[in-house]
Amino acid sequence: MRFRVRKFAHVLERSGLSLAGAACGVFVGAHVGSSVPWLTNQGFLLLMMLSGAVGFYLGIDTPPRPFHPHEEGTPAAKRIDAPEFLSAVGTFLATLTAFVSVGIIILREDPHIAWTWLIMLGWLTGVAMQIVAGTIARVRQ
Repeated sequence: MRFRVRKFAHVLERSGLSLAGAACGVFVGAHVGSSVPWLTNQGFLLLMMLSGAVGFYLGIDTPPRPFHPHEEGTPAAKRIDAPEFLSAVGTFLATLTAFVSVGIIILREDPHIAWTWLIMLGWLTGVAMQIVAGTIARVRQ
């Protein structure tokens, strides 16, 4: 019984992260879509939501690298855990671009189009890093 409750709690948590990613995608999509006329459509907004949902679902709660006590102090133990690093940087980039997008929408600013493309690039890079991190972490498990 306890295992099922823990499993349910984990799925609920991951679903919440996925919803947060989708919400971030809506904000970035709304800003970019309102600035770039040919991206002002429901398909683009849906794509942004789905990419955020998948990225946050896979990338935020990555399984840790297996611990092997016999490797302690060896060069293998000192290597950077790629999924952990990708997840951290990707999450930061994705949420930063969402935060900036919300600020632009709320303050009704009209930034230069270069800033809008930079926000879009930051979002895509961040979400891609999260997806790659989550995939690597689950494959090596």
